[in-house]
Amino acid sequence: MKIRSITCFVNPRWPLDESILALAGEFITNATSEFTSAGYEVQTTRIATIPYPHLLPSVDIDLLLELARSLESAAMSLGFDYVSLGPGLPEFPRSYSVIPSVLASTCDVFLAGLITTPGGGVSMSAVRLCAEVIHQTATLSPDGFANLRFAALANVPPGAPFFPAAYHLGDDLTFAIATEAADLAVNAFDNTPSLESGRQVLINSIEMHAGKLNRVANRLTSHYPLTFSGIDFTLAPFPQEALSFGTAMERLGLPAVGLHGSLAAAAILTDTLDRARYQRTGFNGLMLPVLEDTILAKQAAEGKLSIKDLLLYSTVCGTGLDTVPLPGEATVEQIYAILLDLAVLSQRLDKPLTARLMPIPGKKAGDLTSFDFAYFANSRVLNIEAEPLGDKLAGGETFFLKKLQK
Repeated sequence: MKIRSITCFVNPRWPLDESILALAGEFITNATSEFTSAGYEVQTTRIATIPYPHLLPSVDIDLLLELARSLESAAMSLGFDYVSLGPGLPEFPRSYSVIPSVLASTCDVFLAGLITTPGGGVSMSAVRLCAEVIHQTATLSPDGFANLRFAALANVPPGAPFFPAAYHLGDDLTFAIATEAADLAVNAFDNTPSLESGRQVLINSIEMHAGKLNRVANRLTSHYPLTFSGIDFTLAPFPQEALSFGTAMERLGLPAVGLHGSLAAAAILTDTLDRARYQRTGFNGLMLPVLEDTILAKQAAEGKLSIKDLLLYSTVCGTGLDTVPLPGEATVEQIYAILLDLAVLSQRLDKPLTARLMPIPGKKAGDLTSFDFAYFANSRVLNIEAEPLGDKLAGGETFFLKKLQK
């Protein structure tokens, strides 16, 4: 198991408050050292802010670009690898249209867009705005890679340490840990005599690592004025078979992810994670990123895994649709339909979900992807089973859903 990220959550003010950033930088340097000494590789360090519409007096493109570039430069100089400026907000419609320009002008800045509102609301206008962002951002590079730094967020609260979902609320400084822990699930079901014994191995492993991480975090909070908000033990993968969540699902006896039985495997593993006791923040589910998981990429390439499958598994687990390769000719209307499905799932089931969709210019469904990125396993472009929605479903209103009663 590795630490995918130590994420600091701050309100950096605007103009930037150098003292706040300096404190965060000093903390992250020492935190990286402490967790490394405890035996964990820290892959990245990240800083997430309050939503940028709340940082700026107005959502002006020139001002937002200045904020993004200034914070990116400051964060890199202080030892951070990535920056999240949080999501565009439905009450500020112009906060979405400026996103592609920021992504085009920075290298390590992530942004998002909320498509839901409190109380079970789904903003169809925000869904469409996010679809437009994804469509436009796909053209920023020949491989569509810029969409790695944008996600549509549905019912996602502040404090989740995984990017692009990370954002903060308030003025207190906090930090959280995101893990890369799919290997714990893979190892738990090796050479165990039964399903229940494997589940108990996984629970014990999670709780053991959580205890070690908590002890380090508590030492850090005794020296720094930051609050530890918890661990997101989402079983995130890395593109190697031994570090694949798809491998973990198949170790249960599933012939291939995407075939019937996959929903059961996903539910069993998520339920096992739910039973572990530790201080939680963020998603704490299964991450099924097609392009970040060797087995998922393989099964998608072979036609066994579809967008509809991923949405289905999100009902019992998961973080939604992540690093999903789409045809370059995908339209705003098709993307809108996918995001609308995701939004209603999140509100009806009262769970956080995200969509990181990646249309690839010049590619059609079935074409091979050709990314050169250490965190990606190449696959094939997935087909979109969607046509333009009409009438009431194409409106711009916000509608509300009651969560399912237990």
